[in-house]
Amino acid sequence: MYQLHYWPSIQGRGEFVRLAAGAPYADVARGEEDEGEGLPAMMRILEGPGVERPPFACPFLIDGRRVIGQTAAILQYLGPRLKLVGASEADRLWTHQIQLTIADMVVEAHDIHHPVGASLYYEDQKKESLHRAREFRRERIPKFLNWFETVLERNPKNKSRDVPNLVGARPSYADLSLFQLVDGLLYALPKATKRMLKKTPRVAALHEAVPRNRRLAAYLASERRIAFNEEGIFRRYPELDG
Repeated sequence: MYQLHYWPSIQGRGEFVRLAAGAPYADVARGEEDEGEGLPAMMRILEGPGVERPPFACPFLIDGRRVIGQTAAILQYLGPRLKLVGASEADRLWTHQIQLTIADMVVEAHDIHHPVGASLYYEDQKKESLHRAREFRRERIPKFLNWFETVLERNPKNKSRDVPNLVGARPSYADLSLFQLVDGLLYALPKATKRMLKKTPRVAALHEAVPRNRRLAAYLASERRIAFNEEGIFRRYPELDG
């Protein structure tokens, strides 16, 4: 069983892995301490002197003796094992490139409410956040979503499909991650994101289609899906939505 380690009260970067995990996995930090889980178990890996290749931060995945950190690297590892990536090297590299681009946008989405420093409160950098959010809404959301739209448009396997995929004919972990990215943007900046989705109909169609998958629908409706909140990457401060 895979062991996922991430903060227990937020979706954050760990949610991209949770959506893709598929096979049974343990969300370790959300477990009981008296059963050897919980936050202490995660911190033993992050800070323990006996870990030869310690991850920089969570999320990280443990599979046997392997410890894999960084969201994109975890998904690159899980993709072939969970049939969430194409078989060819070209497809796997392209899927990984898309995932890294999603990761870039996740960082920018976070930085609209923490543009000065991650250790400061939002209230300590509110003026700077207003400027950063305005640029993110006007320039960065269109730049990223238009690129995802182009990728969906140019995938030849989408020509006769109502539900588009980013790579090939089957959903990949990149599709699940794009769903999560759009879902987070709709929570944090609903007005700006809805305006942009009208201009990127393929991205909107992918976002609407992913939750119809039976396994994902069950997960999204369960208690395992942590609600968006103002401690995670995507935070709703109405003043940042223009």
